[in-house]
Amino acid sequence: MSNQDKYNDVFARTFLINIDELNNLSYHSVTVWDSIGHMLLISAMEEEFDIMIDSEDIFEFSSYKKGKEILKKYSIEI
Repeated sequence: MSNQDKYNDVFARTFLINIDELNNLSYHSVTVWDSIGHMLLISAMEEEFDIMIDSEDIFEFSSYKKGKEILKKYSIEI
């Protein structure tokens, strides 16, 4: 499975949404992406990619697109 597929899968599993809904997804754009959903997403990303995301990046991980930029800091190319 590619990193793109893994990334998409984490979002889809965490928020129970279809992959075709991801491109414009952002914090609070769906009811399940609230503060608890956000931490579930971060935890799932850390587990999937075997990384530890620092606090600043957790705060800035505000959209599907922004998440791709953040993961680059951890040598994860999406």
